[in-house]
Amino acid sequence: MADLTLQQAQSVLDAALKKAAETGTLMDIAVVDAGGNLKAFARMDGAWLGSIDIAVKKARTARMFDMNTGEIGKLSQPGGPLYNIEVSNGGLITFPGGVPLADGDGTVIGAIGVSGSTVENDHAVAAAGAHAV
Repeated sequence: MADLTLQQAQSVLDAALKKAAETGTLMDIAVVDAGGNLKAFARMDGAWLGSIDIAVKKARTARMFDMNTGEIGKLSQPGGPLYNIEVSNGGLITFPGGVPLADGDGTVIGAIGVSGSTVENDHAVAAAGAHAV
């Protein structure tokens, strides 16, 4: 199975940290490997403690379903096909800020999860990290 290397995870983290600094936000950033295991993490000075768990869960959610967490959120609304999915797998996060990471062939090799600001900022920082792969 293709997997995220430590060097790739660090590149993702660095790109996300740079984007967070550019947007003036304090973020918790988690990067998981192909198995959904934590590979790299950073909590910017002053970032919310409560966002640590959210960032990790966003990354795991994006990897387990290989889609942006915001897309899962659209499908998990009342009456939707994935309604209540967030209570599965030990708890998922179904709002923006989690993005799968793919290699050059399009194979998902991990994911990034970001928390600490608005969901729009969280997603923008996660997307910046994902583009580093």
